[in-house]
Amino acid sequence: MRPVVVDKIASVALDTEIGREIRVSPDIPCEEGVLIAVEVLNNKSRYNTLELTSGRMAQVKRGDVIVGALGHRKALFGYSGHIPEQLAPGDVVQLLNLGGVLGICDSINPNQGHPFECRVLGVVLDFPYLGERIGVPARVKNVPVADPSPLNLHGLPVVAFAGTCMNSGKTAAACAVISRFSQRGLTVDAFKSTGVALQRDILAMEDAGARNTGIFTDHGVVCTTSDNAPGLTRKLMVSLAAENPDVIVFELGDGLLGAYGVEAILLDPEVRDALSAVVLCANDPVGAWGGVKLLREEFDIEPVAVTGPATDNLVGIEIIERRLEVRAANALTHGADLGDLIQDRIGLDSPLTEVAP
Repeated sequence: MRPVVVDKIASVALDTEIGREIRVSPDIPCEEGVLIAVEVLNNKSRYNTLELTSGRMAQVKRGDVIVGALGHRKALFGYSGHIPEQLAPGDVVQLLNLGGVLGICDSINPNQGHPFECRVLGVVLDFPYLGERIGVPARVKNVPVADPSPLNLHGLPVVAFAGTCMNSGKTAAACAVISRFSQRGLTVDAFKSTGVALQRDILAMEDAGARNTGIFTDHGVVCTTSDNAPGLTRKLMVSLAAENPDVIVFELGDGLLGAYGVEAILLDPEVRDALSAVVLCANDPVGAWGGVKLLREEFDIEPVAVTGPATDNLVGIEIIERRLEVRAANALTHGADLGDLIQDRIGLDSPLTEVAP
């Protein structure tokens, strides 16, 4: 056990009691969610920031000592990597995402360049026993919640945003609808059900007007999979429903055909039955066509609307509405219209009937 002074603590370590002065051990359990300290070995001009526990983005530089968590990632437009089988001080791992997930990089995306190389210093120690200097490996916050099955939300409306892939406008669309619902006097709670540890999206939901928010990392999960995503979604739904909002809005991170468990969630009969509306976010009309086809044929879900970059101008909107027979609206330019459309489809009354368009 030795002391280490930390420069930056990644947001994946949110709600742990890690300070700038930590103790590390060379005995590192290679398990998802274990917090480790590393020293950054290189500089980068792109994809060179880290989300801190405060939610701020900070530039990472060579020589920085950071705390992150072991985890895996399979991202279409980012780095993909896995947890190593064993680690010792001096070994090198890579920073796989902005939230502080660390592992062995298997594949890069040219737009991000090569990842940060990080020299392992040791596992971060937690001291849970009052009055005793017995350290145990620190881990991502883990608040176990009983798996709520059967799922019963007592008729509470739930709106889900799914996408054709990463960066298809899901968060922007969810935030636009949350903002519109809030403007109309509705109490909105929101969560993100799949993806890799990062607080940015739920912070944006809070900024848009969500009262309470949640994310899978609240339950100690660094990266979702088809095995854990349905159960996590049920847990997040039930925990927010207990706060008695008027509506729940949530984002399915990644895409319908991604590796983070979106398919498993939409194939879960209980979750699917709880959904009042599903909005598809697509980058182009062909993606919109494929996404709507998947929703209809694979999941027996009829989307209420299509949004995302595919609707950035009237050309895309007309193609989608004519060929797919689904309403289309752009969340950035006509967010209020999209919110009103969804509210009308789910039959949700507003405390405020007169609001600016």
